[in-house]
Amino acid sequence: MTELRTLKVALLGCGNVGAQVARILIDDADALAARTGARLELGGIAVRNLDAERDVDLPQELFTTDAETLVKDADLVIELMGGIEPARTLILTAMRHGACVVTGNKALLAQDGPTLYEEADKAGVQLSYEAAVAGAIPILRPIRDSLSGDRITRVLGIVNGTTNFILDQMDSTGAQFADALAEAQRLGYAEADPTADIEGYDAAAKAAILASLSFHTRFALEDVSCEGITAVSAADIAAAKEAGFVIKLLAIAEKLTDEDGKTGVSVRVHPTLLPREHPLAAVRGAFNAVFIEAENAGELMFYGQGAGGTPTASAVLGDLVSAARRIVLGGPGRTETTTGHVPALPIDAAITSYYIGLDVADQPGVLARIAQLFAEHGVSIEIMRQTIHRDADSNVESAELRIVTHRAREAALAATVEAVKRLDVINSVTSVLRVEGV
Repeated sequence: MTELRTLKVALLGCGNVGAQVARILIDDADALAARTGARLELGGIAVRNLDAERDVDLPQELFTTDAETLVKDADLVIELMGGIEPARTLILTAMRHGACVVTGNKALLAQDGPTLYEEADKAGVQLSYEAAVAGAIPILRPIRDSLSGDRITRVLGIVNGTTNFILDQMDSTGAQFADALAEAQRLGYAEADPTADIEGYDAAAKAAILASLSFHTRFALEDVSCEGITAVSAADIAAAKEAGFVIKLLAIAEKLTDEDGKTGVSVRVHPTLLPREHPLAAVRGAFNAVFIEAENAGELMFYGQGAGGTPTASAVLGDLVSAARRIVLGGPGRTETTTGHVPALPIDAAITSYYIGLDVADQPGVLARIAQLFAEHGVSIEIMRQTIHRDADSNVESAELRIVTHRAREAALAATVEAVKRLDVINSVTSVLRVEGV
């Protein structure tokens, strides 16, 4: 029997995901060798603190603080440190020394992906990043490979488990945002500083990666319009529920033609109302899902655990086996599939519907004035519901209006809202959310 060659693996980072990757490499060494055609030897684990407590019991001799030496001596490098530096420098060093790289670093890819792709092409190595988007869900390889003969027109994704958990808690229990966030932190879904999640930055980085693969163009973080969930109130959730909707934080990338006839891609992240019968509306808790619309394949949905050590480690190992097989079989590394440049369009070019909450004076003619203003801006109303409220102290009545528009350009919808705010019968605009899937 022919003896298998050995490929040395360097692991950068040993947090929740990294520890599970190391465990699988050690425990499943024989199975991985059979699938790969080579033995994957964990040569070392670079960490900042050698004495830190780990979730997994690993051989102490594997740990080192000398990450640079480790990557220079590796055939395969797994980067799970996160952040921009030193991750960027270490990845570039690894590729320049001939190592294939697997990373889960969505922030780095969204900010400086083109530099990494170019270096991988120059070095003839593979750069893989399935774990950067939607945890365990195999989504990037299907977009890059399985759908490479098709034209993707639209991608909608729930790609942040923390925000999905918070919104699901608000929907199912009636909790306020702050209480749902506290529960997410208690359960370990949200960090002590949850800014990257609740402000939408994490989802925006993933949206840039999804858009780049789907539309064969390099999109960066600055191309993504981003809005988080901090302004979503329990009243918004309740009103959406009453109207048959659920609110989700969606990452959306779609091909559009703007008003000047220029074709481009709109990439955006924002809270969105979805009809409860939409497949993405059923995604609960911290789970993720990506919904794809393609010209020939039609509608596809990928669903699964979007975070966690073991699920994300599964995505990392999938990339690692693929890269190792490329080394064993030979041939150029596979990185990205950019074939041209499709410009990123501003959010004003997007075509969507608005859900608008208004607190208005309860007097004759108010509804007619609002409807007329919408018509003047070329925006038609699909649903309008009114609820009368009486202030217990002043005994003054006011009306709460909930309006859902037909689809229109974002620019026209936003201009309509600004015009409505200036009406003397409007006490306040209580909420403005986009609607998809209708």
